Amino acid sequence: MKIEKFEDIKAWKLAKELVLEIYSIECKTTYGIDLGFKDQLQRATVSIMSNIAEGFERGSDKDFIKHLYISKGSCGEVRSLLYIAREIGYINHQQFDNLCKKCEEISKTISGLIRYLSKS
Repeated sequence: MKIEKFEDIKAWKLAKELVLEIYSIECKTTYGIDLGFKDQLQRATVSIMSNIAEGFERGSDKDFIKHLYISKGSCGEVRSLLYIAREIGYINHQQFDNLCKKCEEISKTISGLIRYLSKS
């Protein structure tokens, strides 16, 4: 299947699903919502899908690959933040496992796309 638009890219679709799940996390503390942490987690997650889209739209494999690496880095940032979210009680162990697995799947999918584009 030829990819004609970024919305057709599996990694972008998976990242969009992750964004929706991340936005449902409340990040409640005894003093209210931890807006700084929540904002960082959301921005890192949105960065995954946004960089896939931006790189694709630039029209060259070289630019696309560069943005895919940025997306992959954002996946790592999200996973790192999820460890903190679990440790301070914003998410439970089951949520952590589920979200980390999704990040890993996105990262692997991006790696496969990078490999494919690098061979072209």
